[in-house]
Amino acid sequence: MVVFENILLHDLTLLKKKSYKEIPICSLYEDIRLQKENVTLILYKSGKLLLQGPLADVHHIAKELSLYLPIPKNKEIKFHTESGWIIGSDESLKGDTFGGITVAAVKADPIIRKQLLELGVADSKTLDDREIIPLAQKIKHLAPCEIIDILPEEYNKSHGITALLNKLHTQCAQYLKPGTHIVDKYPGCTAGSIQIEKAESKYVEVAAASILARAAALSQLNHLSSLAGFPLPKGSTHVLGGLQELKKRNLNFNQFTKMDFKNVSEFLKKNSGTSRK
Repeated sequence: MVVFENILLHDLTLLKKKSYKEIPICSLYEDIRLQKENVTLILYKSGKLLLQGPLADVHHIAKELSLYLPIPKNKEIKFHTESGWIIGSDESLKGDTFGGITVAAVKADPIIRKQLLELGVADSKTLDDREIIPLAQKIKHLAPCEIIDILPEEYNKSHGITALLNKLHTQCAQYLKPGTHIVDKYPGCTAGSIQIEKAESKYVEVAAASILARAAALSQLNHLSSLAGFPLPKGSTHVLGGLQELKKRNLNFNQFTKMDFKNVSEFLKKNSGTSRK
C-alpha cells in the first residue's frame, strides 16, 4: 500500500478524465473511491489517499499521480522484514453480536512473504468486503494456512472469549509449526511466541491471516443469514432490528448470537417470551 496525505476531494476530480473510474464508497469515512487497472484509490475524509493493489501496480499509479496532484508527501506502508518462517494469526467476529468467532493463521518464509506483498495483502480493516473474498482465495493458494470457524452455538458453550481465543490461536499455529508465532494482541492474550498490538499493520503474515479470518466471518454470516431467512447485521451498534427479527420469527438466539453480549441479554430480559434454547 501507499498513502498520500493532505489530499482534497477537489484534487481528484481531474483523475476522472484520466481513465480513473469512480466506484461506490464502502464507509462513512470515505469521500470517494476510484479505480484504475488493478489499483483502488480511497480518499478518506481525513485527507489520506490510500492506494491498494499489487505492489508493482501501486507504485506505477503512485508515480502517475505525481503528474496530476499537488502531493506534498507520500509514504509506503511497510511491514517488518523477517528471516525464516513466521506464523501470523488473527481473528474476526470478536465484537459482532451475530455470529461466533473465526481465527486464521498464515505461514510464510521470505519467498512467500514477497509474494504476499505483491498480491497487495494489507490489514483487512483497510479493505472492503468485495476485495476480501478474492484476495483470501489467492492467499490460500499461495501460503500454508489454517482457519477455524466457530458457530454461535459452539461459542456459547465456551468459558469466556479470552480463553477461547488463546485456545484457537494456539491450535492454528500448532497446525502450521514450526515457525515463530506472532499474534495480534488482545486483552489477556497468552498465545504465540510474540504478542503485538496492531500486528496486522506490522507483519504481512498477520495481515494475511486477518483477511482469511474476515473472509471466513463473511461466509459464516452469509450461512447464518440463509438459515435465519434475513440478512444478519454486522457489528454490534445497529443490531436491534436483527434481534427484533429473530424474536418475530421465533428463532433460537443461541444459534445466531453471542449470548454473553450485554445487548443480547438485555434484549432477552425485556422480551422474556423470546426463544433462548
